[in-house]
Amino acid sequence: MTGPVTRMVEAFEAIAPECNPHADAATAHLNRWVGEQGLIGRAAARERFDRAAFGWFAAITYPTASERDLGLVADWFAWLFLLDDQLDDGVLGRDPERTHQFLGALFGVLEGKGADPAGPSIVTSLADLWDRTTETASEAWRRRFVEHVVAGGLAAGWESANRVSGTIPGEADYVEKRRHTGAIYVCFDLIEIAEHLDVPAEVYDSEPFAEAVRAACDVVGWTNDLYSLDKETALGEYHNLVTVVQHARGIGQTEAIGVVAERITRRLREYLAAEPLIRKRHKEIEPYLAGLRSWMRGNLDWSASTRRYREALHDTENPASYLEPALIDRSAA
Repeated sequence: MTGPVTRMVEAFEAIAPECNPHADAATAHLNRWVGEQGLIGRAAARERFDRAAFGWFAAITYPTASERDLGLVADWFAWLFLLDDQLDDGVLGRDPERTHQFLGALFGVLEGKGADPAGPSIVTSLADLWDRTTETASEAWRRRFVEHVVAGGLAAGWESANRVSGTIPGEADYVEKRRHTGAIYVCFDLIEIAEHLDVPAEVYDSEPFAEAVRAACDVVGWTNDLYSLDKETALGEYHNLVTVVQHARGIGQTEAIGVVAERITRRLREYLAAEPLIRKRHKEIEPYLAGLRSWMRGNLDWSASTRRYREALHDTENPASYLEPALIDRSAA
């Protein structure tokens, strides 16, 4: 097992690690914002949130963002991960109908319908995020971002339905959905906001650019799966590439980890091989390519060090005790 994983980590050395000089300011800003928005209240939720180091995560994935933009990205990280916890580990993750209704409220905010001030804090905080994010965003960027959020919502509904039916997805289906369940496209869209860049539609939809973005999505999602495996296994979660491969191929977990590590290595090399041609054709989007590289490397470094994926292992009686009920039900506060 050590071989494939070691080769994977060595492959990432082709991308130099970077860290934004505004990391501390982003963390301070984020701590204020989650409090003001009512996203964190209970002591267990606050302790786990602090240990996740989302401010640092933002700093190593958007190393050239300004202090203001890095603060915005850090807020998005917190919001996305807190929502992800509810969709994966909370009641939403096992109630497709409620998930559909809840996501509808989020989509409404992105469509300009606003949020009920008395509604769940995950919805009201999205209204604040969206207003700040779209101050300088183009209409084309907004449409693409919303499309990616909707795709993520549909994928979350797919996961919820799988949990109810006890369905373990096949490899191909999982790989396609994984690009959206982790909101990876959404996070990549934020590269344009942080870099004040607008990738033209004709470039974004072209090959090999589109395939390079898919490759970067796969690298990020599958790397996350490797490092979150123990936590998800403790929670009985099987939407993880290691578990999917293990089930589909009838192999043990150790062998499946090796298969996934090799796939990550291969996908990363495919991305790096595509970059020179993309750069030759579209020199103006180099900041976006740099952003993808930072995202892949930063995600590896954060995933390997964060305590987020080890928290559930400390409370075997109630591994999801850290969830904040007020996020989806204000009356629970």
